[in-house]
Amino acid sequence: MAIYSISDLEKLSGVKAHTIRIWEKRYNLLAPKRTESNIRYYVEKDLKRLLNITLLNRNGLKISKIARMDPEEIRDAVLELSQEDSVDTEVLSDTLTLAMLEMDEDKFNAAVQGNISDIGFKRTMVEIIFPFLNRLSILWMTGSVSPVQENYVAGLIRQKIFVAIEALQNPTSKDSFLLFLPEGERQELSMLFIHYILKEAGYRVINLGAQVSLEDLKFANEIQQPKFLLTMVNETLGQMSIQDYVDELSLHFRDSTILLTGLQLARRQMRSRANCRVFNDLDELQQFLNGQALQTT
Repeated sequence: MAIYSISDLEKLSGVKAHTIRIWEKRYNLLAPKRTESNIRYYVEKDLKRLLNITLLNRNGLKISKIARMDPEEIRDAVLELSQEDSVDTEVLSDTLTLAMLEMDEDKFNAAVQGNISDIGFKRTMVEIIFPFLNRLSILWMTGSVSPVQENYVAGLIRQKIFVAIEALQNPTSKDSFLLFLPEGERQELSMLFIHYILKEAGYRVINLGAQVSLEDLKFANEIQQPKFLLTMVNETLGQMSIQDYVDELSLHFRDSTILLTGLQLARRQMRSRANCRVFNDLDELQQFLNGQALQTT
């Protein structure tokens, strides 16, 4: 069972610890437990309740009114709120956090689908989903998310990306991208979003997925002979250094341009390789793709 200090609740909800204590004393909105040494702590249901309360309060409901609502009324009000077009990104991030903690697909879809219809899939991913995933990393650091909850919400996001990719028109460019994640790398959602961006730009995409060894990559490369190889490295690569890995890619795939991104690459001064390019973030990658599109028109 995950437990939280009041400072954890402050980080995860954005509500100051002082305000949380006032809500407890004045409205009995939370009931912290105490250790044998009299230290206050909270459990997962307290976090869920606080996030629900915060959502409603940020959208105009007075705390005194929320305190009189039963749990079902609060849930219905949050669900209705998440379906509105004018909800800000902080509120949506709270809603997605709740959907993950409660494993509530209806709440997740209500928060995401309306925004896809309103501002489009790409902006929804950049402005809503990725900020939520950044919050998820904080939840991991506090030990407040179980692997089941993370896998659940990642599966829901993955489904949205697959649907968006499938809805795009067939490629118009002859240039192809071979996408892969090396062994030990877990950023599948980011790579799937790059798949979407590439296909939207008209490129043919061959996505090999995660845990791709160099030998498997060589095999696929011989069949597809892509113009570009693209990968992401945020984790360490076990026994092989990042530079050695890039050198191996450059050596074995001389006929392709190798595009590289991820924290492990952006943080290092890499030895330059003629057929390799490193991008610090998604914006740099998109600028490169826009330049490629101009060259092929």
